[in-house]
Amino acid sequence: MIKVHFVGIGGTGISAIARVLLERGWRVSGSDMQASTYFNAVTLQGAETRLGHHPDLAVQADLLVRSSAVKDNDPEVMAAREVGIPVLKRADFLPELTKYSDTLAVAGSHGKTTTTAMLIHLFRSAGKDPSFILGSDSKSLRTNAHAGKDKSFIIEADEYDYMFLGLEPFISLVLNIEYDHPDFFPTESDYLQAFVDFIHKTRPEGKILLGGDDEGVQHLIDQVGDLSEKISCFGFNPTSDYRVIDHEILEHGQHFSLLLPNEEKIGPFRLPLPGKFNVLNAAAALAAAHLFGLDIKTLTDALIDFHGTSRRFDLVCQQGDVLVFNDYGHHPSQLRQTIQGARELYPYHSIWAVWEPHTISRTKRLHSEFASALCSADQSVILRLFGAREDDSSYSPEAIANEILDANCVYLPDNDQAASHILSGLTGKDVVLVFSAGKGPEFSQLLCEKIIREAQND
Repeated sequence: MIKVHFVGIGGTGISAIARVLLERGWRVSGSDMQASTYFNAVTLQGAETRLGHHPDLAVQADLLVRSSAVKDNDPEVMAAREVGIPVLKRADFLPELTKYSDTLAVAGSHGKTTTTAMLIHLFRSAGKDPSFILGSDSKSLRTNAHAGKDKSFIIEADEYDYMFLGLEPFISLVLNIEYDHPDFFPTESDYLQAFVDFIHKTRPEGKILLGGDDEGVQHLIDQVGDLSEKISCFGFNPTSDYRVIDHEILEHGQHFSLLLPNEEKIGPFRLPLPGKFNVLNAAAALAAAHLFGLDIKTLTDALIDFHGTSRRFDLVCQQGDVLVFNDYGHHPSQLRQTIQGARELYPYHSIWAVWEPHTISRTKRLHSEFASALCSADQSVILRLFGAREDDSSYSPEAIANEILDANCVYLPDNDQAASHILSGLTGKDVVLVFSAGKGPEFSQLLCEKIIREAQND
């Protein structure tokens, strides 16, 4: 039996692959520099795991798979290469993982995780058992991966490090394209070209589904005329093949219907999540399911029970009319859209945007865009930057707060000070959105403790 060793097994993407292999009966080992929820999960599932560098464990494997953050000089990588063990990145291993599957790959700058989770939910609601890999835990399934019994494999297709170029999808879905990851893609052209290359990986008999409302996707369409016969579009745009109609914002969610390519109207579909962007995510999932062959007429009520994924508009605590949410948003458009969605759902609340900048290159490159997004909240707080894979002590996001020129935006790198500032400014009818791809949940927990303690002392 083949044994695979994963370096960075505690990360979302690598742990998901490991969990699928474990369910399939493969032998799995792995290491990471620190424990995490996913590290603990794969350990409980049967993987042999260790913290720190362990070349001795790596050389016992038949194959080593490393995360994008692991460099060539990693001790385990070097040890494996010295004894002739193949060393792969995620993109290199995906052909083996998805072999014999009909893959539905969900790509895009924003909304991948939610849309992938919606698609999984629709398949399971239709009685299917797809394999899947997800960029966060499904709240209802409490996992980010599963080895299903069906031939379908639903996967969140990440553009970073060209991960999605390791796929040959039956259905390739691109939600939107907006420049991101400047640490990996030097220019906007490089970023767009990655998506061009991705949809060219679609199987000859496969299908391509694109977000028809998105400007970046329109640039993509201009470059892939050779694939026009495979392409369908979804969106509010009247020219979309899967057109969103009859959209209504309700007190506890939204309703909408879909006009299919044959002009048949299906719906209304009921969605408990806020924001027009989530309607587009749902429309994408429904259109992909329809292209795959599911009868979506039987799924009009399926999304009522969709509870989303962790760290996507995730309610952490509520004290009276004060609500604190975690959100994984780390791009200006994600911040702006989630703030707008919160306003729709809570029109009489004051909206706070608490943002932990993620990666120096993104924060510097999209400086003005972040400033604009934060202005759409009533109050905003910028936390200490989470550098992740980057390090530059000379840069501070304080410049963004200074650019806004508004006392409603402050830079507070000390978490305790930031939480106290928010607590003192609460009106009693507030929504606090904590945006972070890093340590935001820790801050949310601190803030909730302060809010609850204050309420108990009153």
